[in-house]
Amino acid sequence: MIYADQRWIGNHGIGCFARHVLAGLEYRPIPLAANPASPLDPWRLTRALGKLIATDLFLSPGYNSPLFCGSPFIFTLHDLNHIDRPENSNVLKHVYYATVLKQACHRSASILTVSEFSRGRIIEWSGVPPDKVVNVSCGVDPEYHSRVAPYESPFPYLLCVSNRKQHKNEFRVIEAFSRAHIAAGTRLVFTGNPTAELAEYIERKHLTSRVQFVGIVPDLQMPSLYRSAEMLVFPSLYEGFGLPVLEAIACGTPVVTANTSALPEVAGEAALLVDPTSVEQIAHAIGRIAGDSILRQQLREKGLARAAQFSWASTVAKVQGLLTRIATRTDGKGDLP
Repeated sequence: MIYADQRWIGNHGIGCFARHVLAGLEYRPIPLAANPASPLDPWRLTRALGKLIATDLFLSPGYNSPLFCGSPFIFTLHDLNHIDRPENSNVLKHVYYATVLKQACHRSASILTVSEFSRGRIIEWSGVPPDKVVNVSCGVDPEYHSRVAPYESPFPYLLCVSNRKQHKNEFRVIEAFSRAHIAAGTRLVFTGNPTAELAEYIERKHLTSRVQFVGIVPDLQMPSLYRSAEMLVFPSLYEGFGLPVLEAIACGTPVVTANTSALPEVAGEAALLVDPTSVEQIAHAIGRIAGDSILRQQLREKGLARAAQFSWASTVAKVQGLLTRIATRTDGKGDLP
């Protein structure tokens, strides 16, 4: 019997992965409701899985894992953001990763991840054999396509899909927007709501009338928001995958993104890649796309072709294949290749 942690299902990055992967599997949900991201969850999970036996299998689409388990288990590390990025880390997180998560890597039957960048980091950090970490990638929802109805906006806009976390690089995006050679009527649109610090920075740059926050956008409106944007500006300092890039190119929207972490993997040749620490490079890329209609069309065509290479069906098939191989090994019928 396959048991899976359904608590991760949601609309955030891990939640989206969990929703699609678990929808493609036959599994039994675990009897827990508490937040799976809690540092206490490994203890709760250990108790909840206490009756599992060697022929069962537990799968978590997130980074939680049991301290002990009678069955093989698989869990998912989308990235090592919490220890790789100083602004997202602290002493407690380092201790948790060094003790609970690193031990889980060695005790697990396999570790799922979503990019070759993350796979390499996990192998390097944990010291597990390379074949134990499996990149199953991510997909894009079919609602994201180039024929979606346009978003109703009275002005042209650049889009930044973000969440106010420091590694999203929003201050440099704003500075680059202020320097870019683009039409005066073009605005910069952020998803979510501003922090006081970000609002003060925008005011100090005299950009209050040109930078807009649209709050929490309903899922059904996101494809239209992407499709109507002049471009997506997403020079994040760190991503384990980078779903906004994939969603944007699936909608035929040109993209400026970073040349670091997993973002070049996702974008391929379908975006302008920049050093995310360079305001000048970000501003120049914005200006290039805004001022060159041939480049915009090339990026649209490359983006649509690139997005077609990613699907949730492919991700689910990779997970199913791994589960089958582990179940076969558990039944004593063979070993993992």
